[in-house]
Amino acid sequence: MLPRRTLLKSISLLVVTPFLTPLAGCVSSNSGWFNPASSIDSVNLSPSAAQAIAGDLVPKLAEHVGPGTGTIALRADNSPFAHALIDAMRGWGYAVATPDQQAKDDKIIPVSFTISQADTMIFVRITTPKVELSKAYAASANGANPASPLSVLSRTS
Repeated sequence: MLPRRTLLKSISLLVVTPFLTPLAGCVSSNSGWFNPASSIDSVNLSPSAAQAIAGDLVPKLAEHVGPGTGTIALRADNSPFAHALIDAMRGWGYAVATPDQQAKDDKIIPVSFTISQADTMIFVRITTPKVELSKAYAASANGANPASPLSVLSRTS
């Protein structure tokens, strides 16, 4: 049998660890909250789900960033969601530059995304230095349907 102190430490680790583990994936930089080092679609969404989600989130992003207000600098993978997000952003009037391209104006808006899944829920987060949008979706036969309200985190400099 373990001494009481060791037992209490073990229990506290079991209780606290699940809450701290998600923080291990947080990205920060010397300049603050955000470093658009990469984007990842760990779910590998179908093209129809990717288009549905991008079509739902880009108008919300435009509400917070302003439509066509600068060049989006997106460091993206080659996933269907990355392509759908780029197409949706261009549809809203944004120029989209890849990391190897130079933006033609001074207004650069770095953007990254993360897509993960738990059971049947798909969790999507789009992040800029000023705002972070998060939403849950349920996969369906014709794409994806919103399963939660939009969560908006606004940052001030």
